[in-house]
Amino acid sequence: MNTGLTGRTALVTGGSKGIGRAVALALARQGVDVAICARGAGELEQAADAIRALGVRALALPTDMTEPEAVRAFVDTAADHFGRIDILVNNAVTSTQNTFAALSDEEFRYHIDVKVMGYIRCARAAVEHMRVRGWGRIVNVAGMTARIVTDFRMTNGIVNAAVSNFTKHLSEQVGKHGITVNAVHPGYTWTPRLEGGLRKWAELEGVTFEEACARRLQEIPIGRFIQPEDLANLVVFLCSETAGAITGQAIAVDGGSGRSINY
Repeated sequence: MNTGLTGRTALVTGGSKGIGRAVALALARQGVDVAICARGAGELEQAADAIRALGVRALALPTDMTEPEAVRAFVDTAADHFGRIDILVNNAVTSTQNTFAALSDEEFRYHIDVKVMGYIRCARAAVEHMRVRGWGRIVNVAGMTARIVTDFRMTNGIVNAAVSNFTKHLSEQVGKHGITVNAVHPGYTWTPRLEGGLRKWAELEGVTFEEACARRLQEIPIGRFIQPEDLANLVVFLCSETAGAITGQAIAVDGGSGRSINY
């Protein structure tokens, strides 16, 4: 498939590892220059080097999504560096696994600030650059907890539902400028974050790590954990010229684990 992405530029938040890194590399393979951000500088530079090795330009900027000025600086610096912004993949995330009784106000506020407000801040800045060119793609990485309830992940469900709602609202406001906005819902995706979550779930459930993994695998009809590349493939498609009529949608990459029916 010809994606028509060669020569485009992309921003990927949370791009140093996991899904964000896989997305950044997948876009780079399509000839896209990529700016990535995350909180830690070390892994961020390693990811940038991997992007450059694919023959495109890369920019790595440590950024805290809870700081509005830092988010604006990330977007505007990338625009100045590349001369344009075509794609935004919102992926920066945090997560706290615990029971409702154990979750503090601050843990709820922080998750909302990082993921919901962080996505809003990035989109607000990026849309300004996309509108000028009359073309843009925004993909928000949400999560299956927007649709389902799972143990110990209440804050995830709240922020992912908010991201889904924001996606639909924004798509209606920017469609006339040639900008599409979609969300993707990862299922149980094998990343360092999921591994840490599984260890926490094992502790809370009073089982071994292996048993916690087996329980989640039983929920996935395809019989394996999702890989970051599975998500990256969908993101590339949604950013492509081929997907120009798809907007305001939330698409799951969950191996069939979501049992709800969504029309």
